[in-house]
Amino acid sequence: MERHPIGDLTEVTLSKIKEMVDVNTIVGEPITTPDGITLIPVSKVTFGFGGGGSDLPIKDRGGFGGLNGAGVKIDPVGFLTISDGVVKMLNISAPANTTVDRLVELIPELIDKTEQLINKYKNK
Repeated sequence: MERHPIGDLTEVTLSKIKEMVDVNTIVGEPITTPDGITLIPVSKVTFGFGGGGSDLPIKDRGGFGGLNGAGVKIDPVGFLTISDGVVKMLNISAPANTTVDRLVELIPELIDKTEQLINKYKNK
């Protein structure tokens, strides 16, 4: 079966999206500060893709019309901070606007504090 031109059009568009969005777009290169703290930028990537085509009734020129489009949105989310073997997420997004969202945000901090408390009593 002969390859249809929409396949080539779609393949080129998707390869361009792949060039724009790689793993380093989501989790960036680590940055080490002079005092030894490592910061790793984290982003959220959203993209959309659409396309279409039509076989036209022009017999002598192949008769195909097609279009593909794509959009990419990159939003910074925060930084992973690594200091003295402790990894924390430093969010740069807007603060939670509901009590449930705020509780979900506090869970990692609560777990860290609980671990510290348990280790403190184990060492005594």
